[in-house]
Amino acid sequence: MAVFGALVKPRYQTRMTQLPYRPNVGAVLFNADGRVLVARRADLPNAEGAPGGWQLPQGGIDEGEDPARAVLRELAEEIGTDRFTILAEHPDWLTYDFPPELQAMRIAQRYRGQRQRWFALRFTGVDPDIRLDADAHPEFDAWRWAELAELPALAVAFKRPIYEALARDFAYLAG
Repeated sequence: MAVFGALVKPRYQTRMTQLPYRPNVGAVLFNADGRVLVARRADLPNAEGAPGGWQLPQGGIDEGEDPARAVLRELAEEIGTDRFTILAEHPDWLTYDFPPELQAMRIAQRYRGQRQRWFALRFTGVDPDIRLDADAHPEFDAWRWAELAELPALAVAFKRPIYEALARDFAYLAG
C-alpha cells in the first residue's frame, strides 16, 4: 500500500499544482463577548468531537465581486442573517491546498485549493437571528460561540495554518 501511495501522490501533486486557487472569502464573526461563531458542517455526520466538523463560514467570490461584498453575501446565505458589520480585513490572501483524499470532490477537479480573503465582523443581532435553515440546502446543521484561541484545534489539518493565523491576527478583537 505504501508503494501504491508513493506512485499516486506525485502524479496527484503535479496535476494539482497546475490548477488555480479558487477565490474565496471567510468570516470570523465575533459576538459582543468576543467569542466567534463556528458552525458544524451538515455533510460530516457525528462531527461533534472530530476536528474539521466545526469551521468558520466561508465561500466563493463570484467573478468581478468585491471580497467585502462577497463575505456579506456568504454570511447571509450560510447563517441566514445580515446582522453584522465588518471590523477588519486580514491584510493577506491566505491559501490552502486540497489534500489528496478530497481529490474526488467536484471542486478539487477544477482548483488546487482556495485563496482566501478573511474578514472579522461584529454580530449585531441576537442568537435567534442566526438561521441555518434559511437556505434550501444548508451547509451547516449546528452552530455555537467559541473562543478565538480554540479555532486551530477545531480545524482540519489542511486548514489549521489559516486558523492559527486568524487566531493570532484577530486576537485584538476578541477582548
